[in-house]
Amino acid sequence: MAEKRDYYEVLGVSKNATDQELKSAYKKMAIKYHPDRNPGDKEAEAKFKEAAEAYDVLRDPQKRQRYDQFGHAGLEGAGGFGGFGGASSMSMDDIFSMFGSIFGDMGGFGGFSGFSSAGGSSRQSDRGGDLRLKVRVNLNDVANGVTKKFKVHKKIACQHCHGSGSEDGSTETCSTCKGKGYVTRVVNSMFGRMQTQSACPTCNGTGKTIKNKCHVCGGNGVVDGDEVVEVKIPAGVSDGVVITLNGKGHAGRWNGTPGDIQVFIEEEQHPELERKDQNLIYNLLLDLPTAVLGGTADIPTLDGTAKIKIEPGTQPGKIMRLRGKGLPALKGYGYGMGDLIVNINIYIPETLSKEERDLFEKVKDSENMKPSKATNKNNFFNRFKKIFE
Repeated sequence: MAEKRDYYEVLGVSKNATDQELKSAYKKMAIKYHPDRNPGDKEAEAKFKEAAEAYDVLRDPQKRQRYDQFGHAGLEGAGGFGGFGGASSMSMDDIFSMFGSIFGDMGGFGGFSGFSSAGGSSRQSDRGGDLRLKVRVNLNDVANGVTKKFKVHKKIACQHCHGSGSEDGSTETCSTCKGKGYVTRVVNSMFGRMQTQSACPTCNGTGKTIKNKCHVCGGNGVVDGDEVVEVKIPAGVSDGVVITLNGKGHAGRWNGTPGDIQVFIEEEQHPELERKDQNLIYNLLLDLPTAVLGGTADIPTLDGTAKIKIEPGTQPGKIMRLRGKGLPALKGYGYGMGDLIVNINIYIPETLSKEERDLFEKVKDSENMKPSKATNKNNFFNRFKKIFE
């Protein structure tokens, strides 16, 4: 398989191109390689699809950010062209239905309201609508991956007519298109006189009309219903990641292609741990005696607790790292496990009893109680900064 070209190169724009510049560049490419201008030209068709793939990714802020950071590998599982085989797996109808509005003022490209290859027919109007779900996950779900199930209210295939829309299965040849599924018209465009084809408005590209409509669905082949949908959320996901469930959206009319479900990940905040990419951060507030004399401290982890040793004379701002106690990388976005970083601070008592005050009075003039230059106020910030270098 040939290596994919850079999307910015495909559209001929810079990496800081605006939305309008992207739209204009795509429009120019699509006009140049449109099937109506290049009948039977497989190379033009491939470039037409390639341009659509590039524009589909770059017009979406989330997909564009992932592409800019990780290239083509970053689009795996992201949905749309980028995550499922590229434009080569998409039909002309898919492209026209997605981007047809861009060419609303062109008139001469009837294909953007429906395109038919020789002998075929267009049925993009039968495709079911897409749905969106928001799924909340916690850090344990992120660490291990999780499968969640939801009952979704949507359009489903009519069980009475098995999605055909016909009461008894009988159909008749469409009187408008004579069974072809498409209609032909001649229009005057910016490129001269052109012949275009579009899906038949009477039969929606099927070539047939329903003679006896189903009494349950009214001839549409779909009814309102519920379906349990299973969402497999991989380990390492983060807030804002979108998972596309192909074919799980609304059912298409007359057994048409079902829509998709886009699952938006929303990450819940942990009560004690803070996430930083693959690393977890825990702020340990240490009591003064343990900081001075040394001891141990229990640190919360995603699978229980971990005990760490506190050295005598531990200073505020000290950083400790528990290797491999963080989060896994999302597939295609990194490798290995992150760490659990413990940021130590010291609790200074706000009130003291007479006995406690007397103890501090006795030792306050001791040389050991006086701060050294090594413990200046910048140490904490220097240590914390080094974590991410």
